[in-house]
Amino acid sequence: MLPYSSHVLHPPVPPHPFPSSPASLSPSTPSSLSPWSDRSVSPFPGLPPTGALLRAGTTSCLLPGAPWQGLLGLTPSSPSLPPSGLHSRRVLDTVVSKPGPGLPWFSRVVFVDDQVNYVYTSGMQRAKPGPLWMAQPEGPEFWDERTLWGQRWQTWFNMSLNTLSQVYSRGEGFHIIQTMFGCDLREDNTVRGFYQDSYDGRDFLTFDKETMTWVAADIGAQITKRRWDAEINDNQGWKHYLEETCISWLRNSLEYGKETLQRKGKMGDMPLSSHDGLTTLSCTISGFYPRDITVTWLKNGESRQQETYSEGILPSGDGTYQTWVTMEIDPKIKAHYSCHVEHESLLEPFSVPWGKEFVCLSLCPYLIPVLAGVISAVVLIGGIIGVVVWKNKCPGKEPGVGGFPGFPRPCTPA
Repeated sequence: MLPYSSHVLHPPVPPHPFPSSPASLSPSTPSSLSPWSDRSVSPFPGLPPTGALLRAGTTSCLLPGAPWQGLLGLTPSSPSLPPSGLHSRRVLDTVVSKPGPGLPWFSRVVFVDDQVNYVYTSGMQRAKPGPLWMAQPEGPEFWDERTLWGQRWQTWFNMSLNTLSQVYSRGEGFHIIQTMFGCDLREDNTVRGFYQDSYDGRDFLTFDKETMTWVAADIGAQITKRRWDAEINDNQGWKHYLEETCISWLRNSLEYGKETLQRKGKMGDMPLSSHDGLTTLSCTISGFYPRDITVTWLKNGESRQQETYSEGILPSGDGTYQTWVTMEIDPKIKAHYSCHVEHESLLEPFSVPWGKEFVCLSLCPYLIPVLAGVISAVVLIGGIIGVVVWKNKCPGKEPGVGGFPGFPRPCTPA
């Protein structure tokens, strides 16, 4: 029987200085039953591949590839990427008992919205910015500090992993802890903060910042809950971080990356193909961000949503998104068709008809050459470029499907 104190996790803020060194975590490779069920390429050296599926015991857990794919042990009602019009900052910490190829002992990935802000792993032993816009405004001292905190969290989590394996008597198999915390900034400038822990794919603890207490998901978490509830100063620090510090970080990142995080898009070629006496009208939108968008065809100014087929919203591979919608029409029926787009980067929704050569609705920094022999409409709205093409008996052109790599406690900066 272990001493009572050994069953208790340290408070979620790493002690200063470091706690005593954790028990050795052997860097053995995974057993013959590899935890990976997917070997896709990781966007960062030493980080889990995009969309990798981990198997911890009998629990299948999706490691974050793209951030919208979910988190280990976090239920569908857990905080995730906020709806359109909101901005978020997420910190995802992961520690495993048996590292392997592409799976470090510890990784920290920080998101702003769905863009990787920065990354730290035990393999890199260094915090590295994700996008260029994050690297440019900060000097070496900033990244040295991020590295220091990454190392502290790494030490704390390794100790916690050993403690939990004893609490739950899980033995020496594959075990994993994930923690996600962060904040949302709503359109009306109100904020929301949260913190969640999971162990082996199941909820462990969450933080109630209103009462500044911890909520245990099962009996095994009760001892840690009581210990952490008693750490009043630490809990006050968490509340301050989630409501103020995190929001300050988020606002700074949004300012640094405003050209990326608030970028607009363009409307691509929209050919028509004919078959069985019907004509298929296609509308391709690409290069837009954020992800949420509504695209539909209008017939005589009325939405034909039920007749519009969508290929879904896909990553373009450069941090933006694309979508493609089609509608079948009877060319013998005379009607006015237009592609209708709604996106938060637009001041108002707009529709692009097929029957006009050029329509400038806002700023017109330059013109796009129109294909000879094709009736076209080009729309420039700020940075948005739209092209509508009506071309009889022209096979539909499938949009390219790119790959968008992306995936990710205080009184400490994160």
